[in-house]
Amino acid sequence: MVHISGKVDDVLKKDSITSKALSLVPYTGNFWRYYRLLKQSQWWSRARLEEYQLQQLNRLLNHAYENVPYYRRVFDERGLKPKDIQDFRDLQKLPYLTKEIVRNNHDDLRARNYPESRLERVTTGGTTGTPLVFYYERGVSRAIEWAFIKALWDRIDYHFADKCIILRGQSLGPDRLWQPTFFGRWLTLSSYRMTDQYLPGYIEKIRQYRPRFIQGYPSSITILARYMKARKVEPFKGLRAVICASENVYPEQKKLFEEVFQCRVFSFYGLSERVALAGACEHSDHYHVAPEYGVLELAGPDGKEVKGDGRGVIVATGLTNYAMPLIRYNTGDISSYVHEKCACGRDYPLLRGVEGRLANAYIFGRNGRLIPTTGLQGHTRLLDCVERYQLYQDTKGEVVLNIIKKESFSDKDFSPILAEFHNRLGDDVKIEVRVVDDIPLTSRGKLNYLVQKLPVKIDDF
Repeated sequence: MVHISGKVDDVLKKDSITSKALSLVPYTGNFWRYYRLLKQSQWWSRARLEEYQLQQLNRLLNHAYENVPYYRRVFDERGLKPKDIQDFRDLQKLPYLTKEIVRNNHDDLRARNYPESRLERVTTGGTTGTPLVFYYERGVSRAIEWAFIKALWDRIDYHFADKCIILRGQSLGPDRLWQPTFFGRWLTLSSYRMTDQYLPGYIEKIRQYRPRFIQGYPSSITILARYMKARKVEPFKGLRAVICASENVYPEQKKLFEEVFQCRVFSFYGLSERVALAGACEHSDHYHVAPEYGVLELAGPDGKEVKGDGRGVIVATGLTNYAMPLIRYNTGDISSYVHEKCACGRDYPLLRGVEGRLANAYIFGRNGRLIPTTGLQGHTRLLDCVERYQLYQDTKGEVVLNIIKKESFSDKDFSPILAEFHNRLGDDVKIEVRVVDDIPLTSRGKLNYLVQKLPVKIDDF
């Protein structure tokens, strides 16, 4: 039994806007319960963390067996019961859960003891370009997620009351470059108007706003940083950190950000699937894996857990989403362990980071403008009518959108898809939609969201 005291309320008094903001969100008790846990559990010993983690895993497996048809079938086919999973090694008796399995079984992966009214449907294509449907528990899942994010941001003294610039792939429409959100404490900038025409205005607006943090996709932040460096623009005063998420941060990008913004670059790793979360700390850029959030494995080419310094695919089991449990979910992301204890004192497992591909991060506009693709990847209901899709570019300013239609697809679906992509990519990209019978996989069996035939280098920005 884990006992959690309320002493951390004293810490929260620094964050006066937190209570006000969260009072508008349902199920805020889940935020406080997890946040109080994390303020204490981050300092637990590895043994105590693993004891807590195993308790939560056993609870999740029992729930999945009793309420989730897919997992009842998986257990029964192998002659297993949840009680047969006594430790983390036993978890390997269960098969991997792939994105393809989720697509083909998303209804059977939904917990039957959750009525429709308690489910939040989430659609994402990730980096594969194939829409993936899964479910959160309405109100609860997002509240829990914010508790973990808040605990991460505490490491760099970030409070919800702090002013923050947001560059996370949002399109604010053709006539709007920025928009205040979160009670005016955040200023969201459009990632799709970052051209020489508009960037001077962006920089002036940021100076007027006086943020303490910039938060966003590294690909979007890179465009701003390269523009400022090329024109020797002075750093923003009072900036404490640049917070990077949702994409790999390349060493060249980190060096660039530190040079231009003259502050700490802080990054973390998470997924919409809610199976794994990891982030840097006060002393290190290594990713500290949150065991309270999920069980993380690194799987080698032979399917066995990676030992030593080898690289492997992140396979993770989320411990917080009971509406649609994902057990041994193959993320497709590559990493390796760091075999040391961090100077911060937390006894969390450490990762060196998550590998990604720069070539799949950008589209070229007609005049050479680089447009980040992360905000494009699958976050639209329009693409529920296609089996999978992929962007292809071999000419600046021209993009082919290849789609494999579902049976429900009709000719009237072409116009809204084109309008959606045109709004996000801008006027200097011509889009052609092609219906195809197949979209080839890579040699590793993956489907890239973007096939970029034009060379992309950091120096191109």
